[in-house]
Amino acid sequence: MSDKPIVLITGASKGIGAATANLFAKNGFDVCINYLSDENGAKDVARECENSGVRTIIVKADIAQADEVSQMFQECDNSLGNVTCLVNNAGIIGHSSLLENLPANALSQTFKTNVFGTIYCIQEAIKRMSFEHRGTGGAIINMSSLAAVRGSPNEYVHYAASKGAIESLTVGAGKELAASGIRVNAIRVGTTDTTIHAANGNPDRVEKIAAMTPLGRIADPIDIAEAALWLATDKSRFVTGTTLTVAGGL
Repeated sequence: MSDKPIVLITGASKGIGAATANLFAKNGFDVCINYLSDENGAKDVARECENSGVRTIIVKADIAQADEVSQMFQECDNSLGNVTCLVNNAGIIGHSSLLENLPANALSQTFKTNVFGTIYCIQEAIKRMSFEHRGTGGAIINMSSLAAVRGSPNEYVHYAASKGAIESLTVGAGKELAASGIRVNAIRVGTTDTTIHAANGNPDRVEKIAAMTPLGRIADPIDIAEAALWLATDKSRFVTGTTLTVAGGL
């Protein structure tokens, strides 16, 4: 086994997750890349990470399923070792809709993935990181959204609510796990240049948000990755239970 820090990143086959995997690899982390459907994308990210001279594996798992999360962490244990950093990046918008018209299955799946899945991953990380489990401590970074404080009316209220839950989870877990050597923080992500909005039937949203943003653009995935790297390292060693907004001033 290597003595490098080990990061597990959920939803890392594209977008923010892929940028985060590449940046962490460049900074000496061995990387476990989780994906659900885009195996080719995950393999591409793994190859880029390996070019930085680190060990990399890809693991298919649906984080909404507790048993699959458990197996994912076990595969990481066997191939790389116990994680020292977890980036809970995987998430879904779950359909653009007025709240009144929101399908029940979209509501259910959004919370299963964004909230339950994040909790399942944190539970498994605790078993590897905490002093009580003979771990050496670690960092957990949850991806929230500006929607958590803006509410995202007329399009994604359910998604906003799921991210509000993530921020509450971050505060509580940050306090609960501090004595166990685990720091828990979140990034409140502004609209970012990924495929997620077009894929969910709202392709014009990116241009609209860019026009509203004081810095005059939406985020690039590397903007979010840089914040995650800071939260993962000793440079943020006195920060826990905190949500950092990365949204261009919006």
